[in-house]
Amino acid sequence: MKGLTRAIGLAAVALWCATAAAQDKSFPPEQIAKGADIFARNCSPCHGPRMQDPESAFDLRKFPPDEHDRFVRSVTNGKNQMPPWGDLLKRDDIEALWAYVTMGEKK
Repeated sequence: MKGLTRAIGLAAVALWCATAAAQDKSFPPEQIAKGADIFARNCSPCHGPRMQDPESAFDLRKFPPDEHDRFVRSVTNGKNQMPPWGDLLKRDDIEALWAYVTMGEKK
């Protein structure tokens, strides 16, 4: 029982550290700027210019910063009424969008 309690405690600490590291991540300004350009061209018609006043889409300023994989899946494969962008955007384009959504605009 003591070993199980210790294992659970260590797992909790590891999860907390991973979440804290994900939230503290910074991006190069060039990557954020690239993401802003991609966003302006492809995403702003639905998510609003500079993520302000989204017409009918999710307010990306509220996207959880610890859900990178969810963001990548949604952009790549589409979600609900959002079309898939995986055939049009390269992986580094999607990462630039992530940098912009995470760091580019004040929430």
